[in-house]
Amino acid sequence: MNKNLFKISPGFEDIMPEEYKDLVERGPYGKNYGVADLGSYKELIEEHPLCAGCGLALSVRLTLASLPSPEDTIIVGSTGCSSLLFPQVAIQNIHSLFGNQNAVATGLKRALKLRFPNQNKDVVVIAGDGATADIGLDMVLQSWFRGELISTIMLDNEAYANTGGQESGMSMRGSVLYMAPKGKKFSKIQLPEIARESGCAYVAAISPANPRKLEKAVKRAILVAREVGPTYLQIFAPCPTNYKFKNNETIQKIKEREKDGTYVMREYITPEAQEYLDKVEGGKKNA
Repeated sequence: MNKNLFKISPGFEDIMPEEYKDLVERGPYGKNYGVADLGSYKELIEEHPLCAGCGLALSVRLTLASLPSPEDTIIVGSTGCSSLLFPQVAIQNIHSLFGNQNAVATGLKRALKLRFPNQNKDVVVIAGDGATADIGLDMVLQSWFRGELISTIMLDNEAYANTGGQESGMSMRGSVLYMAPKGKKFSKIQLPEIARESGCAYVAAISPANPRKLEKAVKRAILVAREVGPTYLQIFAPCPTNYKFKNNETIQKIKEREKDGTYVMREYITPEAQEYLDKVEGGKKNA
């Protein structure tokens, strides 16, 4: 792929906002950055539209910083809070209709494989719990059943946060939300286990409270999806607006949920994926 595509077209430099110039001039392409480098380059416009303390915004920043090859990555998003953010990131991305993201990603991955048969082109779905576990679950599962070589990342804020705080399948039983005033009546969907049983070669449930583990999981998911099979990551991204906690308490809330066992971090790797990771990670064993 011609890397000149990432540059501002001649004649437009003077009229582009400074923050967008930064995305091009100080972006992540070809620099082998990681989460430890956040703040030294521009992966996202600072004045993005998400709420203060948003767990989703933090999770997206860490995910973007963890991509093994950002210049050869295309993100496929869907309707939700994250869709407000993606036009302002330094990575190529596509917005799909609500729930269609894995179908769009499938077609894109297949087309890129035909166009660039000897290059790795990573297609990464990043969507919320409503788009992944509820409205788009059919297309998510079918992509796993077919063994499509794409990574699916759910930003799990346990609600339809962008449309007023309705319960989702990922909300905890008993959760009281703006549009679930009597509390949710059924348990949170165990999507990591569903992904494991549906053909995903690598599955992990993680959180931004541990950036290094998140980085490792993102890299593993994308690398495994290049050669072995579909992968799934679930990132716990609490919403202070709809769950009514202070915007500086997001990480604290995550750690409390980890401690009380209501959000369990875990990782599942098939033998084929582990063999591949041992090779690409230089023989390192599963952490």
